[in-house]
Amino acid sequence: MIDFELPAELVALRDRVDDFIKSRVVPLEHDPRQRPHIHESLRKELVALGREAGLLSPHAPKEYGGLGLDHRGIAVVFEAAMWSPLGHLALNIQAPDEGNVNLLMRVASPAQKARLLPPLVNGELRTVFTMTETATDGAGADPSLLQTVARQDADGYLITGNKYMISGIEGAGINIVMARTIDITDQDVGASMFLVEMDAPGFKLDRELETLDSNTPGGHWEVSFDQVRVKPDQVLGEVGRGFAQAQLRLAPARLTHCMRWLGLARRCHAIAVEHAGKRHSFGKTLGEHQGVGFMLADNEMDLHMCRLAIWHCAWLLDQHQQARNETSMCKVVCSEALGRVVDRCMQILGAIGITGDTVIERCYRDIRCFRIYDGPSEVHRHALARRILSKRA
Repeated sequence: MIDFELPAELVALRDRVDDFIKSRVVPLEHDPRQRPHIHESLRKELVALGREAGLLSPHAPKEYGGLGLDHRGIAVVFEAAMWSPLGHLALNIQAPDEGNVNLLMRVASPAQKARLLPPLVNGELRTVFTMTETATDGAGADPSLLQTVARQDADGYLITGNKYMISGIEGAGINIVMARTIDITDQDVGASMFLVEMDAPGFKLDRELETLDSNTPGGHWEVSFDQVRVKPDQVLGEVGRGFAQAQLRLAPARLTHCMRWLGLARRCHAIAVEHAGKRHSFGKTLGEHQGVGFMLADNEMDLHMCRLAIWHCAWLLDQHQQARNETSMCKVVCSEALGRVVDRCMQILGAIGITGDTVIERCYRDIRCFRIYDGPSEVHRHALARRILSKRA
């Protein structure tokens, strides 16, 4: 049975995070270093604040400098941190770094862990996960279409290919690259992951993409690999098992996206509630009009159901149960429900909601993308439908 009562120490940590975000991070929300994406100098300033407060990397193991929380603890703290759209940076819990910590813990060699995890957990190093390719030529939501190739030779591998919508790559320190692997006998042995240095000869940042969102340090890029050399010790995990091992990262990462966006949607709802209680129209406050009151009620229900879904999946992961299907469903439910919450909040605020006078406008732009990354809702529904039909008698 799932226990929804939080232990006292977790409540105390949540309250510390809440106070820290509201007192130290919210005042930076109008810092000009946020457009078109978060500037590295602002990220480092926020990390320094989180480090000073003793709140850095709650998801990471204590042995590498994190707080070592379980998934339920992560859910509670991530929601509190994301009262601000800068909270993920202050606690060093942003994607893709947060998911890459989990991946490295699960599949990296001892030497790779010793080199990468301490600076990553301490906020000194950023990483990227480079898998997506262009929609017309390569892997997107369907990773089986992977076109980038790592060809083995006597000295390691040579990677060639093009990647699209690679988040956070400018200014990152390590590039985790997924590529089809051709062994020394010219056999395709499946996808593998490789650790590529950012200054590797043949690797190039080709074009920064203009996107709707603005919450990613380093932006989103199209990049290319032209015979990029990687040595055998730069293989991450097992050769040919890249897709299977990436799943170890994917399920928890889907869930932590939901946790973060729950926090931002809760902030938008609080702004809408405050506005609806003060703003008057036709002799009443907005909240006294049934149409607005019903929107606030729908927000409360969507927020509550998303939190329950997140905590259920967190409980499954803490019980070491396979939760791939559950996190997939949770990602669809939360991305759509929390998007509705932010949309209603914008509607309640009217003209104010589409300006930068509150964070709602920014959250509206950012949360729309949540329905696409880590698998569009339609792909998750397709996979769920296949599983449903496969159970027919």
